[in-house]
Formats: sequence, C-alpha cells, structure tokens
Amino acid sequence: MGRQRLEAFSDGVFAILITIMVLEIKVPRGDGVADLIALMPILSTYALSFIFVGIYWNNHHHMLHTVEHTNGLILWANLFLLFWISLIPFGCEWIDESQFASVPVAVYSFVLLMCALGYWVLQRTIIQSHGVQSMLAKAVRYPWKEQSSLLIYCIAVLSAFWHPLIAMGLLVIVAGMWLVPDRRIERVVVEE
Repeated sequence: MGRQRLEAFSDGVFAILITIMVLEIKVPRGDGVADLIALMPILSTYALSFIFVGIYWNNHHHMLHTVEHTNGLILWANLFLLFWISLIPFGCEWIDESQFASVPVAVYSFVLLMCALGYWVLQRTIIQSHGVQSMLAKAVRYPWKEQSSLLIYCIAVLSAFWHPLIAMGLLVIVAGMWLVPDRRIERVVVEE
C-alpha cells in the first residue's frame, strides 16, 4: 500500500473530527452580546482544540511525504495516533460541561499527551521501517520540540489537579511551539 491511501484515510478522520467539534458548540440562548460572551470559554477551548487538530494534520501531512512505503506496523501506529486525536472533541466538550474542572482538564491534557506520544510512535515506526538514513530520520535527528512537548503535557496533566487554568496555559504554550509546520521535514524533502 502506498502512502496516498494512508494519507487519504487520515485526512478523512481529521475532517470528521473538526466537524464533530463544531457541532458540539451550541448557539447562544439569547440574542445579546452577553449571551455570546457567555460562550467564550467553550469557544476558546474549541479554538485550542481546532489548532491542535490542525497542527497534527499539518505535521502528519509533512511526515507522510517522507514515507516511501507502508507496512502493517505503520498502519497500526497511524491508527494509534488517530485514536487519541479522535478523543480531542470529547475532552473539549467535557471541559465545557464542567466549566474547567480539574479532572476534565487533566483528562484533556492527558489526551493531548497521548496524541504527542502517538505522533512520536508513528515517527519512530516510519524511521524503523525506512532506516536511519531515511529522510524522516535525518529531519528529526534533534527532537527538541517533541521532547519539550511531552514534558509540558506531563506537567499540564499534573497541574490540572492544582490549578486547571495553569494547565490550559501550558497547553497553549505547546500549541504555540507547533503552530509553524515542522520545517525540519520540509528542508529534508526539498534537499532529497
């Protein structure tokens, strides 16, 4: 199987997740500005979740451009990543329903931690399949963003029990780190 089929399937999952997230947002009950302002917490969580799904979609797209062939391990690693990404809408909705309570924020942070771990597993599986001289191996030789993200997610999970808004702030920091697509992969693809 070529990477195009893997990419098409993954793109479909990403599109469905974005649709599910927006459908969970309820319109204001009233028609005033105050009614709209009351929705700001869920709109901000939705925006953060949308950004995370977009980051994963964008970097997943770049990473798959380094794939020459797929195998069963790559397919399962990809499904592991997509499983955790598919839980982002759940976390977003639970945060809204609980008004940023500790456990929902901790679970949301944990889901994002597992997404990052899933991305790392997929990355390592592709490198294992393609070799240490592959484009992806060359591109991610210094994985400081990946390691920093995993650490910050762990801190966010723990801090959610102490102060949920600090955990949310840490998640915003990780999103800021990844807003620009992973240029390391772009550079290697262009060089090859």
